[in-house]
Amino acid sequence: MLSARGIRNVCPGRNLSSPLITPRFSNLHTPLARSQAFPLSRSVQANRSTAITQAFSTSRCLRQEATATTPATPSPSASPEEIEQVVRDAKQRFRDTLPKGYLNQEEYALYERLYGPPLRETLPEDVGIDTHADMGPRPPRPDNEGTVIRQLEDGEIEEISYEIPREQGEASESEVPEEQVDEKDSMNVAQHAPGYVDLVARNQREYDAMQKLSKDFEESQKKQREAEEKAAAKEEEELQRQVEESRTWPEEEEYSQKELADTRRFHPLSVEGRFYDELVELALPRDQLITPIRELLDRTHIDHVKKAAEDAFGGAGLPNSPATPSWNKTGPMKGVGLPADQRHMTEIEADAFIAGSLPPAYASTMSILKEVRKRVGTEWLQSRLKAGGLNVLDAGSGGAGLIAWDEIIRAEWDLLKEKGEVRSPEPPGKKTVVVGSDRLRHRVKTFLENTTFLPRLPDYEHSGEMRGGHLDAGDKPQVRKSYDIIIASHLFLNEEQDHYRQAILNNLWSLLNKDGGLLIVVEKAHPRGFEAVAHARDTILKQFLLPQAGQPDNLPENPNPAYQREREPGHVVAPCTNQGVCPMYQIPGKSRGRKDFCSFNQRFVRPAFYSRVLGSGQHNQGDVDFSYVAIRRGVEKKSPLTGKEATNTAFKGFENTEEKPDLQTLPRSIMRPLKRKGHVTLDLCTPEGRLERWTVPKSFSKLAYHDARKSRWGDLWALGAKTRVPREARAGRGPDDGGKRAGQGSKPRRVEITMGPGGISAGEKNAPRERRAKNKKTQKKDLMKELMEAEEEEERIISKQMDDEVEAQLALEDKKRGRL
Repeated sequence: MLSARGIRNVCPGRNLSSPLITPRFSNLHTPLARSQAFPLSRSVQANRSTAITQAFSTSRCLRQEATATTPATPSPSASPEEIEQVVRDAKQRFRDTLPKGYLNQEEYALYERLYGPPLRETLPEDVGIDTHADMGPRPPRPDNEGTVIRQLEDGEIEEISYEIPREQGEASESEVPEEQVDEKDSMNVAQHAPGYVDLVARNQREYDAMQKLSKDFEESQKKQREAEEKAAAKEEEELQRQVEESRTWPEEEEYSQKELADTRRFHPLSVEGRFYDELVELALPRDQLITPIRELLDRTHIDHVKKAAEDAFGGAGLPNSPATPSWNKTGPMKGVGLPADQRHMTEIEADAFIAGSLPPAYASTMSILKEVRKRVGTEWLQSRLKAGGLNVLDAGSGGAGLIAWDEIIRAEWDLLKEKGEVRSPEPPGKKTVVVGSDRLRHRVKTFLENTTFLPRLPDYEHSGEMRGGHLDAGDKPQVRKSYDIIIASHLFLNEEQDHYRQAILNNLWSLLNKDGGLLIVVEKAHPRGFEAVAHARDTILKQFLLPQAGQPDNLPENPNPAYQREREPGHVVAPCTNQGVCPMYQIPGKSRGRKDFCSFNQRFVRPAFYSRVLGSGQHNQGDVDFSYVAIRRGVEKKSPLTGKEATNTAFKGFENTEEKPDLQTLPRSIMRPLKRKGHVTLDLCTPEGRLERWTVPKSFSKLAYHDARKSRWGDLWALGAKTRVPREARAGRGPDDGGKRAGQGSKPRRVEITMGPGGISAGEKNAPRERRAKNKKTQKKDLMKELMEAEEEEERIISKQMDDEVEAQLALEDKKRGRL
């Protein structure tokens, strides 16, 4: 045991009367602390050596001082105060744990009496060895390296290293004072710099225990590094093996032929007539649509966007958006609740539009454009791209149609670039979108480049020719702008009156290019949406286009002279293959109880923000149903086969024919195939304009039977059938049919005339009763109507009574005057 004099000699300047203070150097692992404790410049090497030497000597003297008061191995003659001090120091250092063999029997008994048995054996993590493992001696920096400490804006310290030229480094050596230690001494001091255990241990016993824990920690870290290195080596070997195996794969041409092996199981006409591609689920473009919308929605909490979308699109699930939820197929058949051409939108309504309307609108438009591209052919699109591009108008979808069109046109442009026919990186053309609100326009223009925005549709129908009589007009009429592609999404269903729909259709037709322009009309997939599309199709065929060869001229019964125009060539591109009256729309107008209507479906991957707006955050599979028609202006149909002749030819099938038929003369599947054992039944809309059921048994053709089982809703069928039967369309009871309960029942209607003191009254028995809706809103409306009518009747009776009293009073006065 050292004396007080010895301690003073070892630790000069140490005040033994002061309490024992443990130095804390736990912050030495930070860049600022390291830069302060170990200066890095050669000009201050002496200060570095002095600081390290003082820290090391201080830690040694503290440990020797603690050893003087608490022996490493307590003797049997140790006082109870010394034993209690050892136990309390152990509790303070190791908390509820205790190293193995740290206390003797007498000390451990006192430990249990004071604190109870320890929970477990002490681990390196319990004393902070894992946290301060980087406090060991560090190698000296190179001669030509210096550092600069810079304080950042947030208060943190950044250490910047830089290289000192050799001339400056050599000059700096001559500037070092002789009284400072040389570089060799500083390196030796750095190698013997105290670590975390040296600085923290208060006595020799703690030092030995913590040193053992430190060695255990280093061994465990070493084993962990070896295991990680083995795992990394194994992973690298596996990767190398995969690379070597990949070298044995077939060449690109052979691999592509191997991929086509599955399509060879189908007839080529079955593959060309598909409505869907190989991937039924459509992925929305991330860079063009998902990422910009997500960045725009980050400014607002998604719950507020969800509430605004539900208010705008009809409630939970957004039933009045472009996509109708499956559980609301029997709900009110309305149009889109928040149209793109609405003049006023709040900030949150604009966010609700881009979050709830653009994803399903893109999916439906993309599906339609792919089908139109197949039926029109790539030759027309590529020829127009070479000639300067196409002019496209998106009216109704708020820009989603232009994003889908950009995907289609880029695919054609890439084909031309591969052929070497074009060189420009971007396809030519002009894009225009109708957006009424300024707030919505500011959002949409962030992801629509080189796009013209219009607040409303141009009205060429009611604008005169700019020539002659106008002061600002020249001798020749100004050229009116026309569009090669017009995508009219959800414009007709919001208009209740037929003449309003007729005006919109006339305006769209006047904007369409007369030389091969395409008009695409899209609506929601329910009876009212189908009727809006069918009304536009029926009007164009009867009023705007000439009849096809072999087709009767379907003139309107009561033509309106205000809408009469010169008819021109054109035809329906998709989805119809007949150019006459739609078999599901024989009688124009609304029909109650309609079951059959032409519609299609597109599955797509929901973005995360769209799923959260719908209220199904974990479900990312979406569906959108739609009805559409695509009509081409100024170009007649290529194939001479039409009507009944085309249907009979398609019934025979083209499986074994060498001549390729026109796909627009084939029937289209309007429902899913009915698969039975040994045969498949297809519900088709034929070029004759009829609905028929074709049966394809296995005995008819194995290939046709295989393709029929694998066919989907919307595919064109070219392999014929064995039998066919007509199928009546379930088009409802018609607009004027009151139904069985409202029409003539089993009992005859009878009128009874009663003569009484008040006069003659008539009453009708067995009269049809008015059918009331079951919802509370309609019942409340009818009740208010009855109350108003009753109040008006009461006021009429009171007014009549008052008039009678006044007349009686006047008659009485006249009578009195006559007597006088």
